[in-house]
Order: sequence, then C-alpha cells, then structure tokens
Amino acid sequence: MPVTPDIWLAFAAAAAILIAIPGPTTLVVLGHTLSGGRALGLLSLVGVALGDVCAISLSVLGFGAILAASATAFEILKWIGAAYLVWLGIGLWRAPAAALAAPEEMRRSPREAILRSFTVTLLNPKGILFFAAFLPQFLDPGRPLFAQVAMLTATFVFLATTIQGGYVLAAGRARRGLVGVSAMRRLNRAGGAMLVGAGVLTATLKRA
Repeated sequence: MPVTPDIWLAFAAAAAILIAIPGPTTLVVLGHTLSGGRALGLLSLVGVALGDVCAISLSVLGFGAILAASATAFEILKWIGAAYLVWLGIGLWRAPAAALAAPEEMRRSPREAILRSFTVTLLNPKGILFFAAFLPQFLDPGRPLFAQVAMLTATFVFLATTIQGGYVLAAGRARRGLVGVSAMRRLNRAGGAMLVGAGVLTATLKRA
C-alpha cells in the first residue's frame, strides 16, 4: 500500500471536511443543477474531478510554489477566474427559459457544463495553493512519490465527487416539481446568481 492506513485515514478525514465547505466550484455545480437538472449537475462533476487532478498535478510540478511566492501571479489568476464566473452567471441569468419538457436541443450542453466546471475548478488559485500546502503533509519521503500522490489524488477526487454529488441530488429534489417556463426562468436566475456569487467569492480570496 503506497500510503499507510493511518496517514490515509487522516488525509481522507481532513479532505472530507474541507470539501464539505461550499466554495466556488460547489456553487457552479449547484447552478448547473438548478438550471439544467440533476443529470447535468452530476455530469458537471466530471469537470470538477478533471480540474482537481490538473490542480494537484500543477501543485506537484511546482506551480503552487510560484503562486505562493508571487502576489502578481496569484492576483492575475484570481481575477481571471472571478471574471469568468461572473460572465457565466450573467449569461445564465439572461438565458431564455424553457420548460423541462422542452426538446433536448434546447437544453444546456453536457459538454459545456463539464468544460465550465473544469475551468472554474482549475482557475481557482486557492485550490492549487491548497494542494501545494496540504498534500506534502501526508507524503512519506521514504516511499515512492508517484504512487502516494496517485492514491491521495484518487481519494480526494472520490470524496469530492461523492460529497458534491450529495449537493446535486438535494438540489435536484428541490427542483423536481418545477416544470413550467416561469419556474425555469426563476431557476435560471437562481443559478446565475450562484455563479456571480461564486465569482465574488473568488475575487475575495487572499493568499494564506
């Protein structure tokens, strides 16, 4: 086993607590669920998982150290991510409403939802800094590095998908009885407001 059971359990417990605290990525996933339904919300978790894997890879390659050392690099990435979220939120707020029974081609593309959730996850500089500071605490220099990182990454992605999947299922149940155009307009605006809120939250991030 690349990581000892006690270290793995400690990592899993700490990661689960941190993931359970809603952040920009969670708000994006919930926005997709409210605007496009539970299936779209669950599909967007694919983008979240890919974004987490890339963020961890960048951290391992040293990009996290660059962000930690350079205030300018952190601010640039932060504002790009914040602007992207606000732009998505405004677009969703202004999107034309369609009833849930509308033809499939009128609904939001799963590929677009996956790409958006991936981009938001990857453009969150706090995530890269988190992995750069958090992951090394659970690595044993006497064991193969790649195997340890792979196991902890898989654990984090599994926990993130499971916990955020719970949020998606809860939001999907709340949305189930709303099928009319008027209700969909409200849901679009709720999802758009969440995205804008996620952008504002990203803009307030500060380096630890």
